[in-house]
Amino acid sequence: MKRRHLLASAAVTLPSLAALGLLPGCAASMLRGTGDLGVVIGRANGTLYLVDTTAQALIGEVSGLGDLSHASVVFSRDGLFAYVFGRDGGLTQVNLLERRITRRVMQAGNSIGGAISADGSLVAAQNYTPGGVKIFDAHTLALVADVPAEYAPGKLSKVVGLVDLPGRRFAYSLFEGNAIWVIDCTDPARVGIQKFEGVGQQPYDALVTPDGRHYIAGLFGEDGLAMIDLWAAEPKVQRILSGYGKGQEALPVYKMPHLRGWAVAGRRAYLPAIGRHEVLVVDTDTWKEVGRIPVAGQPVFVMARPDGRQVWVNFSVPDYHRVQVIDTQTQTIVKTLEPGKAVLHMEFTPRGESVWISSRDDNRVSIIDTQTLATRARLDVPSPSGIFFTSRAARLGF
Repeated sequence: MKRRHLLASAAVTLPSLAALGLLPGCAASMLRGTGDLGVVIGRANGTLYLVDTTAQALIGEVSGLGDLSHASVVFSRDGLFAYVFGRDGGLTQVNLLERRITRRVMQAGNSIGGAISADGSLVAAQNYTPGGVKIFDAHTLALVADVPAEYAPGKLSKVVGLVDLPGRRFAYSLFEGNAIWVIDCTDPARVGIQKFEGVGQQPYDALVTPDGRHYIAGLFGEDGLAMIDLWAAEPKVQRILSGYGKGQEALPVYKMPHLRGWAVAGRRAYLPAIGRHEVLVVDTDTWKEVGRIPVAGQPVFVMARPDGRQVWVNFSVPDYHRVQVIDTQTQTIVKTLEPGKAVLHMEFTPRGESVWISSRDDNRVSIIDTQTLATRARLDVPSPSGIFFTSRAARLGF
C-alpha cells in the first residue's frame, strides 16, 4: 500500500511542480510527450520553428542550421530528435523537447534530403556534391559508411529519391546514372549494393509505397515511370505509364514534382503529371492509368488525407498561390483555396482533421479544417517552407 501511495504521489507531484514552474526548464519540458509536435522550416534564416499541432501554436525556435533553402526532416522513432538535412550539406540533430541543437556535422557540399532506417539506428543523407549517400549513427552522427554514386569510371551522379525500406535498407535513384540502387546496411562496414541499370532517362525523385513493396521513380527525360517490386524473388525494373504525355505539346517545367507527396488512397494512386496540368489516377493492382483529373496548374505535391477520402494538390508558378482539394469518391475538385502567396508545402495532422500549409511570400502557415475547409488559425513564420510532424516517425518512406 505504501509503495502504491508513493507512486501515486509522485505522479501528481511532478506535473504539478512543472505547471507551477518549480522544476528546472529542461526537467519540466521532458514531462511532455512528442506525438503532437512538429517543425516548420524557416527557409531564409536557417531556423527551425517548433509547433504544437494540438494547440495549433508556435512553441519555440532553434537557429543556426545553415542553408535551409531545400531542407527536409526525419525523426527518431520516439519523436525526440529531428534530423535536418540542409542544402549546404549540414546534417543537424535537434532535441525537440530541449529545443536545441545536440549534434551537427557538415557532411557534403550540396545535399537535398535523407532518411532514417526502420530500426531508427542509422541516418542516411543523399548528396548532389559529391554524388552519393553517407550513412551515420543516429545517436552520435558518426559516419559509418560512404557509398559514392559512381555510375561510370570517375563519374559521380546526383542522388535523388532516397527512401528507407524494411530492415536496414535504403533505395535511391541516380539522376545522371539512369539507375536505381538498393543498399543493405545490416553491417555498415560492408554495405551490400543491388544495382538496377538503364531504368530510364534522368530519374528525378521517387517514393516507396506504404507497404514497402514498390519503389517508383519519376523520369524527367521521358514520359513514364520506373518501378521495382521489392517483394519479388528476383526484383527487376518495370516501366509504367509510358507515354502518358504522348501527342501533347511539351510544356516548360517550372518546378519538379516532389514525389514523396504522391498519394495512395485505397487501390488508387494519385500522381502529378510532370509539366502537365493534370493529376494521373493509377490502379495500384495493375499500375495502369485509370483516369486523369484536370487541375489549376503544374502539380508539385499531391497528398492524400490519412483516411484517403481527399487528395490535396499545390502547384508551381504561376499558380502557386492555389491549393485544390479532390474528392476521391467522385474524382472531382470540390474546392480551390488561396491560402497565400508561394505555397511550398502541406502536412496533415496524424488523423487528418486539419492540414497545415506554408505560404513563403506571405510569411505564414495556415491551418485548415479538412471537413469544413475553413481556416482554423494562421501562424506568423518568416519564409516558411517544409512542414514536418513527428507522426512521420511511424511511417515507412517518410
